[in-house]
Amino acid sequence: MKEVSGDIFSYLRNLWGETSAKKYIEFISRKPSQYIRINTIKTNREKLISDLSRDYGIKTEPCIGIPDCFAVVSGNEIIGKTIEHINGFYYIQSFSSMIPASVLNPSREETVLDLCSAPGSKTTQLGEIMENRGTLVANEVQLDRVKMLVFNIDRMNVANAGIIHNKGEWLSRIYHDHFDKILVDAPCSGLGIIQKKSEVSDWWSTKRAEGLAELQMKLLVAAIKMLKIGGEIVYSTCTITVEENELLINKILKKYPVQLEEFELPIKWNEGFTTYAAEKLNPELSKTKRILPWEVNSEGFFIAKIRKAGATGYPDPLTLKQTPLKFHNWDSKELKTLLIHLKNEFGINIEVFEKYKFLIKGNDIFFITYDWKDKNLGLFERIGIKFGKMDKKGEIVLHTNAAQLLQNSISKNIYEIKDQTELKNYLEGGVIKAGPDFFPGFKGQCVIKYKDFILGTAVITSEGIKSRFPRSKRTQSIYY
Repeated sequence: MKEVSGDIFSYLRNLWGETSAKKYIEFISRKPSQYIRINTIKTNREKLISDLSRDYGIKTEPCIGIPDCFAVVSGNEIIGKTIEHINGFYYIQSFSSMIPASVLNPSREETVLDLCSAPGSKTTQLGEIMENRGTLVANEVQLDRVKMLVFNIDRMNVANAGIIHNKGEWLSRIYHDHFDKILVDAPCSGLGIIQKKSEVSDWWSTKRAEGLAELQMKLLVAAIKMLKIGGEIVYSTCTITVEENELLINKILKKYPVQLEEFELPIKWNEGFTTYAAEKLNPELSKTKRILPWEVNSEGFFIAKIRKAGATGYPDPLTLKQTPLKFHNWDSKELKTLLIHLKNEFGINIEVFEKYKFLIKGNDIFFITYDWKDKNLGLFERIGIKFGKMDKKGEIVLHTNAAQLLQNSISKNIYEIKDQTELKNYLEGGVIKAGPDFFPGFKGQCVIKYKDFILGTAVITSEGIKSRFPRSKRTQSIYY
């Protein structure tokens, strides 16, 4: 069994009793159950589940309450190594972790902020719930985690997100009464995820939890100031302490014009504490919910749904560095001729490009859904996903992300993988040795198809078809 510190055991015993504390220790000693969230932007859930079973022997069962969540019954050792996984048809994520975004449940018309977003599990889930429409803003303070966030947004083809790299508590100096909905999945002490992060036991203490609560308070206050009156926040943590949850929300209820909202959960839960250490807390805290890991065979979480009921004061505004960046429509003078050429090359209906707007940064071109909007372009680390790159001829080289997102609109210059050797060559960035009759008289770009989906892009050379599968994906172990 995994060892936990005496501090953790005593804390749990004081809250839930000796029996529950022992259940916690027994639970974290077991191998974590695996779940996947199906990406409905890219695939059909019934077909994917069938393909995973047929092609890999991966068996799954649906989870009640979240239609796109499936428990992995067998095939756990390869669930992260399939071609479908690397191409973003699903995301490996715990059942409990899918609940905060599901409770927030933003629509495609709304402006939404994920305040603490890396590695991107909940950000990509929000994008999928929004059907890749509306405005999604994802903020992450740690630069190394921004890279993982970018990777996952690309992999899942979430084309309605802009990424900010900043301190979440500072953003209220830029946005005031701005967002319809905000997710604050705050950094925490991790008692709910110790089953997969055993190092938590090495440093956990109530003092550390109280220290984290100070940051969580700043983040939640900033979120309240950024939220429109009538808007909603979901505050969540993957810890089960009272210091980082009820005590913090209790302070918020005293100081800010907010109220707690009722919500349903598709999983066993416990009401939030309304008394703690002989202190009476706001009785409305009974509307918050705590998921105890040993009761649900998943991670522990705390969730509160908060509605902003009145105005809040504004901090001093933050002066942003001005940027020359601007959006372009497909028919702008900078892009029209280039996109028409791309249309002819791949047989893409020009109306498809009307659904997006484009951003040019040097030789790189990004695209994002047309209804995404924000006035602070200089604040963003990246907006949208990679569309392509300008080559030496001044033409657009289509990126794999764009080819995958637009795959249903591509009808020309498609090469279908014929065998496992070709598949391996392509995924490793090599050359597929195609015969001389391949695309007779044509030299240029093509897309690579495997099964019934687009893997990515390539270029036709005298040697054959040279892979342009992204380098960031080539390092991953893939089961053929």
